[in-house]
Amino acid sequence: GASPATAADPASDPHGWGAGSADAPARQPLAPGEPIPSAINSPAWRAAWREAAARAHLVAPPLGDPKLREEIADHLRRMRATARSANDVVVTAGTREGLGLLLTALGTTRGRGLVVGVEDPGLPSLRGVAARHGARIVALPTDAEGLDTARLPEGVLDLVIVTPSHQYPLGGSLPLVRRRELLAWAQRGGVVIVEDDFDSELRFTGSPLPTLAALDDRIDGCVVLLGTFSRTVAPALSAGYLLAPEGIRSTLEPVRRELGGPVSSVVQFALAHYLATGELRRHTARLLRRYAERRDLVSERLAGVPEVRVRPMDGGLHAVLEFVGSDPALLRTREDTAVRRARAAGLGAEPLGGYWQRRGTGMAGLVIGLGGSDDATFDRALRALASVLRDDSPST
Repeated sequence: GASPATAADPASDPHGWGAGSADAPARQPLAPGEPIPSAINSPAWRAAWREAAARAHLVAPPLGDPKLREEIADHLRRMRATARSANDVVVTAGTREGLGLLLTALGTTRGRGLVVGVEDPGLPSLRGVAARHGARIVALPTDAEGLDTARLPEGVLDLVIVTPSHQYPLGGSLPLVRRRELLAWAQRGGVVIVEDDFDSELRFTGSPLPTLAALDDRIDGCVVLLGTFSRTVAPALSAGYLLAPEGIRSTLEPVRRELGGPVSSVVQFALAHYLATGELRRHTARLLRRYAERRDLVSERLAGVPEVRVRPMDGGLHAVLEFVGSDPALLRTREDTAVRRARAAGLGAEPLGGYWQRRGTGMAGLVIGLGGSDDATFDRALRALASVLRDDSPST
């Protein structure tokens, strides 16, 4: 039988998706934002930690371990065609921490509360970080291709947060012409563009377009690229980076030196060694195949569910299930019911309408994650979700 450490406890795991503990809640297999639980255990990974342990008496500088900054710059050149100096790299504890650092520095520099534009719909977490820093939030409309650059306000914003490679949650990729329009608009108005590049490497079809950071390679440029290793390496590392042109980076440096580096030096040493082996690129390719398979499985398991459309997506860690119909009130009611029942079943699906700044102004449906569970559990969870949606279908 199972040992006490692994035995299922009905009280902590009432739905059978994976037992919780005192340290972590029971797993929700379709919760967005969770990567596939595929622990890295390669010889290169183990060697990286042995190397880091041998240097545990050393402390990385506030902007990050120089070797790690070099490896991140090389990683961006290879994976994102973004050629920049290691001096432009600042090690962060992830996307939100990097954004917080930037907001603190800009608020100090400009001496007033910031006005921040966010995509609508968009990631509530980054919207929340900006609000926590006292920023006034302005919702910016999007369409199927991402941010609608023709409707950007002039002379209003200090900073805009965008996801051009893979707009969240709808998945659009900002066309090159719009990328250039966005850059020209920002340069005219002195606006800082925050490019959230959170899952661009997990792309199923075609090659990603150039990053905004690659298109704006001036010393006095306006683009800050945010990246994370949580999606491809491990969330527990809490490690990421930002890439900033010299003019903006000079405002970040004194803040980082005062607050100190947020990432353990040992973690930085291990990550630098691991990146240098090239193993991360191979690991990412394996992950990409698994996410593509899961994406196909979503379409397969939900085929035939009435009035539900699986929106096309070129990549990423989530899928969008759009409810189809002509009555907005009925669609919203269906969304509320589906979310309630999915959560009661322990599945963890999120309401699509919740990604708009004003609830009820956008599409209705569900956002589900493609990670967060092993393959068998993920398949079982999709079947359970399909059953929930069939039961709630207006045509049943």
